Amino acid sequence: MCGEEDDGPGRLETHLYEGLLSHTRSLLAQMAKAKHPDGSPAAYADKLFADALKGCVADTESADPLERYPTLALQSLVFARLAGFLASHVGLQEDPMRKMMDAMMHGYSEVETLEAYHGHDHDDDHDHHHHHGHDHHHDHDHQH
Repeated sequence: MCGEEDDGPGRLETHLYEGLLSHTRSLLAQMAKAKHPDGSPAAYADKLFADALKGCVADTESADPLERYPTLALQSLVFARLAGFLASHVGLQEDPMRKMMDAMMHGYSEVETLEAYHGHDHDDDHDHHHHHGHDHHHDHDHQH
């Protein structure tokens, strides 16, 4: 049993990575429906976010399957570093650290708002072990 997971990514890593792919599809579909005036800050922010997210997914998808989860984990650290770097150059009157933390927490919790949409953008017959429902990746993993 100890060596079972040595041939590939662990079950949890695979589950988290598949969740990224599913949530990315859901979020990008929702963002595509948003109507922002061209050239507005909201349109720019959504485009920058979507482009960065698509780039991250493209990088992980092109990586060796054993490296996909480690690449995902590294990406989150790189973007946190980038956010800190950019925030350090914004005037203090803008309270950049507070805005950065609020944005990070919004992104972190955004997955929970996608749960209602989750599962309707892919073929459920493709993954027989994938369970749908609220908080399926938080507390229910311990019920096996």
